[in-house]
Amino acid sequence: MVDSTQQHRNQVKIVVPAEHLMVRLLGSGDELLRTVERSFASDIHVRGNEITVSGTPEETSMVVRLIEELLELVKGGAQISPDDIDRTLGMLRSQGTGSERPADVLTLDILSARGRTIRPKTLNQKHYVDAIDKHTVVFGIGPAGTGKTYLAMAKAVKALQAKQVNRIILTRPAVEAGERLGFLPGTLYEKIDPYLRPLYDALHDMLDPESIPKLMAAGTIEVAPLAYMRGRTLNDSFIILDEAQNTSPEQMKMFLTRLGFGSKVVVTGDVTQVDLPGGHASGLGTIEHILEGIRDIGFCRLNSNDVVRHKLVSEIVDAYGRYDLEQNVQHNGARTHAGRSRSGTSPNGAR
Repeated sequence: MVDSTQQHRNQVKIVVPAEHLMVRLLGSGDELLRTVERSFASDIHVRGNEITVSGTPEETSMVVRLIEELLELVKGGAQISPDDIDRTLGMLRSQGTGSERPADVLTLDILSARGRTIRPKTLNQKHYVDAIDKHTVVFGIGPAGTGKTYLAMAKAVKALQAKQVNRIILTRPAVEAGERLGFLPGTLYEKIDPYLRPLYDALHDMLDPESIPKLMAAGTIEVAPLAYMRGRTLNDSFIILDEAQNTSPEQMKMFLTRLGFGSKVVVTGDVTQVDLPGGHASGLGTIEHILEGIRDIGFCRLNSNDVVRHKLVSEIVDAYGRYDLEQNVQHNGARTHAGRSRSGTSPNGAR
């Protein structure tokens, strides 16, 4: 009698073409191999330049695809980390048999600066970067840590270096520009500086810190609160509006109508993190309905799978998403019950 579990097991051998590639594929102390093993129920064994995978046909097929992508990365000179393995596997599982290879995503260079290369880390991030190339106005919407602002900043610096634009304009709303700013010490610029600090931090990752004051003094790079955009027409510029969920609909309209000739606009934000006082509507929350169908405007949505910070950040984002969903269900249920009570109708329709 044949064991049914054994009957459905498959064995595949993968031959790695060179010893140095195998060493880089396995990692220091076989760290990368252990990361792959933890991701599957299949048995994975290494002997010489061969990797043998035993498991269900579905799993062995996925392991083979993963190792092929990782081999492509190490052949291109990439240094693989456990996070790269997790992201590659996540892309393979989410896209099924899609045509875009994870290796192509993880080797797409956006900007090389200060001894490091900035690349997209997920499939959605690559779609976001591609949309910036394709459209004049792009909205990047997603939770914290998904690279919305950072990748847009890298594209802006790249465009400036390639002389596609003459300047970079970075802006974000100072949502507490009323009473709280009044209590901060210093000049107006010193008061708004904390709101703009994340933009400065990204700039320092991509440009020589000594060059930034000179570029700002020359007007080549401008970092300013959103209110300073009113009444202007911005030509030949790469303009980034960050934290756009904290704009009002009127501010969003004002900002978008600043667009001039030869310019590109990227708007980033997280519609679940609105800090506007008094429950005011967010300009980012309704903009897709308003601009739907207009050519040369792109919308890209990122999610917890695109978080490139600590793994816990992704789990935290998901946990808050589940909590918000539960709260909405409870709130809607309470409203329905209250409506029935006021109408004198019981849940089964009896009076």
